[in-house]
Amino acid sequence: MKRKIYLGTLALLVLSFSSCKKKSDDASISTPEYKVGQAVSSDTLSGSVKGTMLANKTYYFATPVTINAGDTLVMQSGVKLLSLNPAAQLIVKGSFVSLGTQGNPNWITGVDAYAHPANYKLNTPQNPNTDPGLMPSGKLWGGIQCDVTCPLLDLKWTHLDFAGGTASSTNPPTGYTAGKDLFVIFFQNANGNLIIEDSWFYGSTTDCARINGGKIHIMRNTAEKIAYNDGDAFNAKNATVGDMAYNLIIGTAKGGTKASNKGAYGSAQCNINMYNNTYISGGYRSVDPDRGANVDYEEGAKGMSYNNILVNSKTGFRILENVIADTAHCFYGYNLNYGDSLAVVNSIYPPTHITKPNAHDIPNPATFYPGYPNSYTLGETYNAPALIGQNNPKFVNFPLPVTGVMSLYNYVGSYNFHLSSGSPAIGAGFTGFAPLNATQGITDPYLKATVTLPNVDLGAYPTDGSGNQH
Repeated sequence: MKRKIYLGTLALLVLSFSSCKKKSDDASISTPEYKVGQAVSSDTLSGSVKGTMLANKTYYFATPVTINAGDTLVMQSGVKLLSLNPAAQLIVKGSFVSLGTQGNPNWITGVDAYAHPANYKLNTPQNPNTDPGLMPSGKLWGGIQCDVTCPLLDLKWTHLDFAGGTASSTNPPTGYTAGKDLFVIFFQNANGNLIIEDSWFYGSTTDCARINGGKIHIMRNTAEKIAYNDGDAFNAKNATVGDMAYNLIIGTAKGGTKASNKGAYGSAQCNINMYNNTYISGGYRSVDPDRGANVDYEEGAKGMSYNNILVNSKTGFRILENVIADTAHCFYGYNLNYGDSLAVVNSIYPPTHITKPNAHDIPNPATFYPGYPNSYTLGETYNAPALIGQNNPKFVNFPLPVTGVMSLYNYVGSYNFHLSSGSPAIGAGFTGFAPLNATQGITDPYLKATVTLPNVDLGAYPTDGSGNQH
């Protein structure tokens, strides 16, 4: 009988126990790997594939590989799926599950990038036009392209590096036209579930995830050097509901987390909570000069956004006025902004947009925003040179103030974005709201999302250690 993944109905493996030395000794329990169907028999994937890619094995693909509707493909922990040709991509009409672990993550990337990472990941300031992590062409695989029939995409502890390219001129994936830039992940089932947690994105062509409808959980991920000149990290459209939290997003071309009710993909209003994220050096490569907001609500979208840290972001917190966001149901504040230039600090509340200042933000808008709190006009231009270099979040290891061109500090490398003692972000947060937990229908213990609640500390790395684990 064919097995399917629908809201936690996949069968569990039976726990196996190791032998005991003596009766009095505690038994040592070996955690089993999740398995669906038969093991994938070949080390090179092609055509239609289903079943289980076994732990710690290396597999290859050179062309589009399809998971048919009703089928499931599982990656156990420590699996490497390496592209031999940039045309390789995953076309997911059924379900795809990648279950890496903290100690044994999974990888989907190009074979050369995996074998020689130092040639691709340059962790010093680079010219975007020559940086191999940002160059618009030559991406090493074509991403995970989910069809409208995909009920579940579930990615845990998985590296998704150097994905993108352009859609095929002869047979583009569903939702694309020929020649369009490929997202790392494209999800487009309003009734489906998208779980991305504890994973990594590096060097995409455009968005890490474009979501045209679905119940989502995007939590504790790291995204670096996203897109050359046109791409957000996590970009949700109409009929998308869920949480984006505890993500470290550094060096995006445009925005970090975005919600827009644009489109007609389902009946639900776009509703995204964006909390406890850390955004660094985002927005400087955008072809649209009005883009680059690291937190962005547009066009009828709603949600809550608290406890974020924004550092040297081209544009701060953006609430769009045309087409207007659902401002009656957008709730936000308790966010920290830091800037090393006048342009940055003068865009904490972006001029020409309608972000409402919040008395609990850092810096307090009463110190710089015209007329606040008694009489002010949203979208006002202001000038706040005294804010340059103020409210340093005091990361354990990151050069603030930045020396040189701040937009080029778009990588993690050996930096550490945990909070040092004395950081103004410690204890400055708001916890009086709940995650949407939109994927709670997934109850299988292997597949379900792990939700991290809002924290009293700001950013992705609260001092209690509960946030981003990278």
